[in-house]
Amino acid sequence: MNDDSMLMHSDAQPYHFAAGDSLGYLLYRSVARPGMQRDDLERILHHARDRNRAAGLTGCLHHEDGLFFQWVEGPRFRLFRLIDVLREDDRHLNFTVLDQGPLQQRLFSDWEMRFSDREAASLLEWLAERRDRAGSDQDDAESIAAFMRSMNG
Repeated sequence: MNDDSMLMHSDAQPYHFAAGDSLGYLLYRSVARPGMQRDDLERILHHARDRNRAAGLTGCLHHEDGLFFQWVEGPRFRLFRLIDVLREDDRHLNFTVLDQGPLQQRLFSDWEMRFSDREAASLLEWLAERRDRAGSDQDDAESIAAFMRSMNG
């Protein structure tokens, strides 16, 4: 596990979002390292919640069939720093940013990191159904974001 203390204040207090900070989002996909077990996922989730609380980030992590999909939102400069941390994290491979940009308001304001998996809902089935209805030109990043938003119930 890599040290991501650079995302936390030196006193590890929660980050307070200032009025002048620009709000943004990051949507990425990655492949879980081989051999990952349920207790590994629970440690990742616990660590992400602590990190996000301290950095003023919120979002949703979905794990299915060895893939991670994550929506993270918060101060844009914190998201840029998070990308570097995630790229170096050896708990997953093939880190790919699917979408990022400005955000008017948080979608997951009550979640330091919401978690879902195939038991809650299948993202892969969601994507297949949307492709069947919309044709092959459907934007996967937009569909994944729509799925993540649907999980905020």
